[in-house]
Amino acid sequence: MARDRTGRGGAVRGTGRPGGPAGATRRRDRHGRGFRGMVLPPHVPGHRTRRETFDDAVMDAAEPLLARFGRRLEHVVLLVEEVPPTDPAPWETQAVPLGRYIAPDRDHPPRIVLYRRPLVTRCGGEEELELLVRQVLAEQVGAMLSMDPEDVDPGAWGA
Repeated sequence: MARDRTGRGGAVRGTGRPGGPAGATRRRDRHGRGFRGMVLPPHVPGHRTRRETFDDAVMDAAEPLLARFGRRLEHVVLLVEEVPPTDPAPWETQAVPLGRYIAPDRDHPPRIVLYRRPLVTRCGGEEELELLVRQVLAEQVGAMLSMDPEDVDPGAWGA
């Protein structure tokens, strides 16, 4: 039986059966209970990771802003990172930033970064997270366009 690179038993490669492909992989039949399948099928909500769900919330919040400010936001790169860097910008306070606007320079277009972990930690549920993502995104777009965040996305503040 072939072993994977970690040295642990993994997929069986090249079983040596006549007529079978030499490099084919198949899942193990552990204790005669059948071959392993997927833990969660794709149509079940738990199939999506938390990161994918957060990315969808960010894109849902960005679409109305792109429709509203289309040409002014066409070169902006929207990024999602797990946590903010350990070296905060000089103007940032001691609080953990939820997002950051990075002005364009010679080599990079303007960027807006949202930090997933601090945002998720501050929220109790999905609706609260969606609202906070909209607010942080409006603050960063407002900083970029020199506008008040309430004017960028009035619906995020209940107006």
